Amino acid sequence: MNICVFLSAADLDERYTAPARDFARLLGKAGHTLVWGGSDTGLMKVVADGVEEAGGRLVGVSVDFLAHKARPNADEMVFTKDLAARKALLLATSDAIVIMVGGTGTLDEATEILELKKHGRHTKPVVLLNTAGFYDGLKTQFRRMNEEGFLPLPLTDLVFFADDAPTALAHLEENIGSR
Repeated sequence: MNICVFLSAADLDERYTAPARDFARLLGKAGHTLVWGGSDTGLMKVVADGVEEAGGRLVGVSVDFLAHKARPNADEMVFTKDLAARKALLLATSDAIVIMVGGTGTLDEATEILELKKHGRHTKPVVLLNTAGFYDGLKTQFRRMNEEGFLPLPLTDLVFFADDAPTALAHLEENIGSR
């Protein structure tokens, strides 16, 4: 399975890198392919290293203006002209999406993927990996949107919140198998 992971390219502390490394190792050991933003920095590098060390494949989708940060030894690396084309290609190349901790770029990717799913533009499973409670506030906001009628489909059909790597990967494998 090709699993797209949206996450930070920033250098983060161990409370974020250790769970990301765990998820990456599980992904690689299961024989899955990481589809990611292609960066060889920060948390993106941690995840790519973990997948590679565990025997998984790496498919990077970078953008021209970030080419200098791209991982040199990925199994595949594609460059797009802009961020919109990058997001579209990441989605098209993947079977499932995992959203890990990140900043405004990750939030932009997450909301676009969820908006496309809301409108039926894809049916791929989306997991929000809530490492160290990072997305607790967003989870609360999504629940409110759901309860107050802002979502045209149930929140559980839109996104699955997982607190740890094994739960996230199990959810993806179950949902890809049933598609």
